[in-house]
Amino acid sequence: QVQLVESGGGLAQAGGSLRLSCTTSGLDFDDYAMGWFRQAPGKEREGIGCTAWSSNSPLRPSVKGRFTISRDSAKNAVYLQMNSLKPEDTAMYYCAASWRYCSGWTSGTGFDYWGQGTQVTVSS
Repeated sequence: QVQLVESGGGLAQAGGSLRLSCTTSGLDFDDYAMGWFRQAPGKEREGIGCTAWSSNSPLRPSVKGRFTISRDSAKNAVYLQMNSLKPEDTAMYYCAASWRYCSGWTSGTGFDYWGQGTQVTVSS
């Protein structure tokens, strides 16, 4: 059974930082591209970025220079380091797994496994 579990969300002030973690089980981690997504109330889900064995996707422009995605094969985990947080970063954040490639990372298409999400709230 494949499981993805996000953690590290919470309340942060504008300009602050949070580090989200996504631990996985039940899949061959190195065979999967791992993406981060978010969805704010009343808005569509949007892709933040993706890391794969072959290459990484670019980050969405609104987070470029502030967010970083990394993965640790020894821990079967992927991370989202978020710096210089803004109130507009407030959303539920999800990690997801796609076989091998990051294609579809902007929308989540092709990502077969999803975590339950972790809430990030940024106050002004």
